Amino acid sequence: MKILTVIGARPQFIKAAALHRELKPVPDVQEILVHTGQHFDENMSDIFFKEMEIPKPHYHLGIHSSNHGAMTGRMLEAIEKLTEQEKPDLVLIYGDTNTTLAGALAAKKLHVPLGHIEAGLRSFNMKMPEEINRILTDRISDLLFCPTDIAVENLYKEGFEHFNCEIIKTGDVMLDAALYYGQRSAERSDIIKRLGDGDFILATLHRAENTDNPQTLVQLVEALNRIAKEIRVVLPLHPRTRKKLEELKQKPTVLITDPVGYFDMLELLKHCRLVATDSGGVQKEAYFFGKHCITLRDQTEWTELVQHGVNVVAGTHADNIVDAYHTLSKRHSDFTTDFYGNGLAAKRITNIIVNYLNKR
Repeated sequence: MKILTVIGARPQFIKAAALHRELKPVPDVQEILVHTGQHFDENMSDIFFKEMEIPKPHYHLGIHSSNHGAMTGRMLEAIEKLTEQEKPDLVLIYGDTNTTLAGALAAKKLHVPLGHIEAGLRSFNMKMPEEINRILTDRISDLLFCPTDIAVENLYKEGFEHFNCEIIKTGDVMLDAALYYGQRSAERSDIIKRLGDGDFILATLHRAENTDNPQTLVQLVEALNRIAKEIRVVLPLHPRTRKKLEELKQKPTVLITDPVGYFDMLELLKHCRLVATDSGGVQKEAYFFGKHCITLRDQTEWTELVQHGVNVVAGTHADNIVDAYHTLSKRHSDFTTDFYGNGLAAKRITNIIVNYLNKR
């Protein structure tokens, strides 16, 4: 059985690492790893492969720094050629990026079975490119691996039970990774020592709808600056966001670091007071480590966290973000509810894939 795994962005490296550990010992399974290059900076890409013991990709396409159409088109062309060359029995894609959509289209148009890990998520905001990517990918996937009950419900509400696909709740492979690597991060990261003593908020900022809108970005910087007057704010800065800030002559008064590796990120999550982020993955990781989260967007795919009171969707207005910080700073919440499985999602997905391919 040959599986072509297509990844290109930080969250996908983490998810793929969890599944690779389960696929590797399975007899007669060969995984071919394709890295599109969507995240190409050393600290956004290569360091994750080194830290997480993911084998070097069989193919690195080096496709990045283009607009959505050009990037997706170039990826589609390249992945199509590799799919024809490798003749996989299954293509696996993760999440909601341009890499995800390109891999899905290439597989489906060549009639190769397609598995989508993290299927069924919805923000219900069609202005987000990620929402478009995930909806289109779900619609053409054969195996829909859903991380939560709500993800399963979303697919049924959209009529997926009438399509030729399998909908499976598996739990979240990001929890698998957090549990596995969280036991090792203190030994492999010294970032807390480098930051010095003191409480802090962990912030991340990278979504295009935030960084590409000058008014929005200015509001977000104002919010973080105001919070930084009360508590230290640590902001590992995405290269694109740094460039946008420089163009707008914005100088945040927070502690800015270069992008961090996965072990550093885990340690920051363990030790912070709470999290402020526009990242979907970091919202979940905050919950995994028992931290409240301010979501710097108008919607979230992880609505169970909002309903549970551990996540506040604050939007992008400075006053609302600061109010959310004050609210969550005083809140005591239960972080024991099992929304994302018990760390066995990758094992479940592996068993499903093997059984599926054996039946073909």
